[in-house]
Amino acid sequence: MIGFIGLTHLGICSAVGAAIQGHAIVGWSDDAALVQRIGRGVLPVVEPGLDGAFAEHRSRLTFTSDVDALAGCDVVYIAPDVPTDDTGRADLTPIHQVLARVMPTLRPQTSLVMLSQVPPGFTRSIRFDPARLYYQVETLIFGRALERATAPERFIVGCADPSLPLPTTYRAFLESFGCPILPMRYESAELAKVAINCFLVASVSTTNTLAELCERISADWSEIAPALRLDARIGPSAYLTPGLGIAGGNLERDLATVIGLGAREGSATGVIEAYVENSRYMRDWAYRTLKRTVLDVVERPRLGIMGLAYKQDTHSTKNSASVALIGRLPGIELKVHDPVVPASVVPQTVGVAMAEGVADAADAVLLMTPWPAYRQIDPAALAARMRGRVVIDPYRLLDTQKAAAAGLALYSIGRPPLLPTQV
Repeated sequence: MIGFIGLTHLGICSAVGAAIQGHAIVGWSDDAALVQRIGRGVLPVVEPGLDGAFAEHRSRLTFTSDVDALAGCDVVYIAPDVPTDDTGRADLTPIHQVLARVMPTLRPQTSLVMLSQVPPGFTRSIRFDPARLYYQVETLIFGRALERATAPERFIVGCADPSLPLPTTYRAFLESFGCPILPMRYESAELAKVAINCFLVASVSTTNTLAELCERISADWSEIAPALRLDARIGPSAYLTPGLGIAGGNLERDLATVIGLGAREGSATGVIEAYVENSRYMRDWAYRTLKRTVLDVVERPRLGIMGLAYKQDTHSTKNSASVALIGRLPGIELKVHDPVVPASVVPQTVGVAMAEGVADAADAVLLMTPWPAYRQIDPAALAARMRGRVVIDPYRLLDTQKAAAAGLALYSIGRPPLLPTQV
């Protein structure tokens, strides 16, 4: 039996992924009301396929607020989401609290695995039998969490002594997923997670920097990216889609960790600091474009905004570029839509039921989250509702030919503005 502590995004998705593999699961939280809601099938997170998988494998999933129920588990994962502030600094208080609650209940043969993201050195500091204490790198992605929980690329496992075999029950659980297992010392595994995200951020930052140059020199990033994907040193899965910086909290946390470690150890982290600055700059791309095309030229503008989540297929608004943009528009009439996030998260706005409704009498429409449904929107339908002509579409969701035919001026990252007379 496998236990998961913390019934937030990481814990829920990991627990359901393990149940899909056929394991009996105990999920624990000291929030009895949350446990009851989950027991009724009301999950606290949004992920594609999660509700259906939860229902299908419900017989293997037990949720409880009774900490003693963990005594029957062979492996217990510490898996609460680690909260971060707007600068990426992590608050490890919830981790310390659950460790204090859980460790006394475990049997002598139970393996304790830290799954929550913690800084290098944290796992070794835990006062627990090192022969049964491990750190496992999680690589879930908002919007693809269930997919990655059920079909991981590899397991990176931090150990007190990586030369020793893993406990039989823990190894059997990992082997059931059919992927490589990479044991290493605690600190290497903890830094491996940070390293993965730093390399991803490097790709994102480079892409955004070059994509913005495309806008200035009449190049088109969508023509360049396929050439990069065919380079074996870069690869088909590289992060080459430009966007509005990094958000969500996880990547920011790892950048802050590296900067903090560098300051403590006297190592140069200027390149990481540049990634942070690049992300902040790109987050404001939509505002700069809006200011130039509408705010500086239209008196009392009306705006429509599609998307509040920081990315598609999630309810999270952590460091959302859309929410940040709205915060810079006090006193402006705003209509908003998001398939998952309620308009109440940004109180100065008016929510609409249908995405196209944000365009009613709007001087500009901004598509701030690349929800798949927004790709189906007819530019002519937007134009018919709008008072102005400006559409800011950072992720290139709308059909450019149809937008130009509808008389819209389309602004996207990575290419010069597409005006009606240019297409």
